Amino acid sequence: MKKLDLPEKIPVFPLSNFIIFPKTSVPLNIFEPRYIDMINDCMKNNKLIGMIQPKAFNESKLNKPVLHEIGCLGKITSFTESDDGRYLIDLKGIIRFKIIKELKTEKKYRECEVNYESYLHDLSDEKEVLKFVDLKLIFNDLKSLFEKQGFIINWKTLEKQNLNETINALAMASPFSLAEKQVLLEAKNLSARKNKISEILNTYSFNDHHNTTLQ
Repeated sequence: MKKLDLPEKIPVFPLSNFIIFPKTSVPLNIFEPRYIDMINDCMKNNKLIGMIQPKAFNESKLNKPVLHEIGCLGKITSFTESDDGRYLIDLKGIIRFKIIKELKTEKKYRECEVNYESYLHDLSDEKEVLKFVDLKLIFNDLKSLFEKQGFIINWKTLEKQNLNETINALAMASPFSLAEKQVLLEAKNLSARKNKISEILNTYSFNDHHNTTLQ
């Protein structure tokens, strides 16, 4: 996709503890009526959706939570309707965006005016140079954390992917907090994201050690 094709107004799908990165794909199960409407409209238009995390959960704002400023534009690449009326879609990350303002709308779902200027490098096809060996220690720590949290990951499959896909897939699937995942999304590039994952893992390791010494 080219810069000129990026829409200034997009529908946004707030989903807690969920992130998508450019050049990665995720499946989504859509069942809420307002988001069924959103998908219907998107399929008739440009198939683009803005995925974004709401901020800390607030029950009084359940239907309209405050949103983080940074999200990722995704394009629907696969669409299936289930027998019970749900939509099963695959969404591919295109480019991150910053919300300028939320727009007033009569639609059931939310729409925002957004800007992409800080993230145009997301559109580049160039691969960032990172060696798999650079990630070995991080992978070992991640494996330990995933196992403790009861997550099952096919590590051999991940190791066959390119590093962009691997780091982003792990960041998306990780048992990190909402705030930690948002930090990973906002990291400028792959190298910065790798370092942020390492920093987050260090805090988990410290907490485990701290808890052990107190017992």
